[in-house]
Amino acid sequence: MNKTLRISFSLKNTYRVNGILFSFKQIPLLKRLLPATLYQVKGLKIFANILSVLWEFVSAFIGKLLYFVTMVCGIGILYKELPESEVFLHILLILTVIGSFMNTHLFNPTKDKYYAMILMRMDAREYTLVNYIYSILKVVIGFLPFTVLFGMDRGVPLWFCLLLPLCIAGMKLFAAAVTLWDYEKRGFGYNENRLSKYVWGCIALLLAAAYAPPAFGFAVPEPVSMILFFVCIPLGAIGLKKVLTFRDYYAINKELLAGLTNQMDDTAPAQLAKQVNEKKISTDTSITSNRKGFEYLNELFIKRHKKILWNSTKKISYVCAFLVAAVLVGIYLLPEEKSAINHIVMTWLPYFVFIMYAINRGTNFTQALFMNCDHSLLTYSFYKQPNFILRLFQIRLREIMKINAVPALVIGGGLALILFAAGGTDNPLNYVMLIVSILCMSLFFSIHYLTIYYLLQPYNAGTELKSGTYRMILAATYLICFAFMQLRMPIMIFGAMTIVFCVLYSIVASILVYRLAPKTFRIRT
Repeated sequence: MNKTLRISFSLKNTYRVNGILFSFKQIPLLKRLLPATLYQVKGLKIFANILSVLWEFVSAFIGKLLYFVTMVCGIGILYKELPESEVFLHILLILTVIGSFMNTHLFNPTKDKYYAMILMRMDAREYTLVNYIYSILKVVIGFLPFTVLFGMDRGVPLWFCLLLPLCIAGMKLFAAAVTLWDYEKRGFGYNENRLSKYVWGCIALLLAAAYAPPAFGFAVPEPVSMILFFVCIPLGAIGLKKVLTFRDYYAINKELLAGLTNQMDDTAPAQLAKQVNEKKISTDTSITSNRKGFEYLNELFIKRHKKILWNSTKKISYVCAFLVAAVLVGIYLLPEEKSAINHIVMTWLPYFVFIMYAINRGTNFTQALFMNCDHSLLTYSFYKQPNFILRLFQIRLREIMKINAVPALVIGGGLALILFAAGGTDNPLNYVMLIVSILCMSLFFSIHYLTIYYLLQPYNAGTELKSGTYRMILAATYLICFAFMQLRMPIMIFGAMTIVFCVLYSIVASILVYRLAPKTFRIRT
């Protein structure tokens, strides 16, 4: 076991260190300074190893912190009529059920598993168990400080806060056991990265159960939540027994890693990536266009990739419309809450920066562009001429704006309706500003993702992200949007700032794309 654990850490660390060094090489400011023999420089490898170890430590905590700040406590503060401890345990209980199936740690196909079990022929059962037990220990250790910190702040007893990480781990163990029993019964492996539509449907219902009832003044009573959490500990013991006694880990991992194995072995990964999305791309030969030039190319692309580009947007819009309707019904049933809801709408507009960031389809759009269009056309020199690049950039920006504008209109219009139903405002411009500012947020993210795609073009021929700078910008975007969740500002002030910033960003982005994209818009190796 100890030897397997050491090899496992060595594999993960080597892969992570090489990834860090490669990312350094992609940063424009460092690219010229670093030597060609980057991977042989001992000092840089030591530095990368330090970063890798730090990340292993930080990763055990940072995700849990964000989870509590946003999903549990961040939304929980909206339900002021219920006891804080009751709301805290209600939301955490249901989200733990969701997480036990969405983040199993056992059925996640990763490259280190491929290297260990497929290439190095390590014992699949021993390797899987060692890594899984380590992951469960990280769950317990990572959750402990935050269940104590946030739980006690919400009035949950200290002794129960200390037990919560074990309860969460127990639920994960039991969920893993259920999937193993299902595999023995049906012979089909579970892949947490490829959830079925039925699982997604259950997740949507559970999310509604987590957040909708407290809005109407109901939550699972605190003693009931505590009992349900307690039950997870013996269930976890049953799950652990099943995990330890299961014998066919090689078969289940071989099935789990099949797609990953093919991708790594295929000499043409771009072709494999296209095959994965083949069912979503229309092959109707009657699809045509009366336009010319890049407009013709763009219209054909949009029509043939309608499912990829529009399906998720439609689903998000339906969910947003449902949530708006639920709030309006809540206002009708609980008129005493009008004042509180009115105050939230009037001052919480910055909060929606993060929401618009979360629902934006920019990365999906740019990946579809590269995988099914640009990765072939970038081999032609005319495609990288400044005038052509800027023209196609503007056309694509128009299309991604359309895609992102649909849920933005639903949210903006919904907020205006909620404000009106919750007592309204003395200044009618606030209604207009709500809709326009939400649309500008949507516009900003559309421009932002398309701009960094053209300036950095992060994908290689296999549509894998290979740009360290791109990753850093994505991380910075997330952190900035997350910071806006803490900001409170009147609609007129923040809305006006949003509109001005969006206009300025559009101008700067167009200039940068025109001047720099001819050099940066290329296929990465």
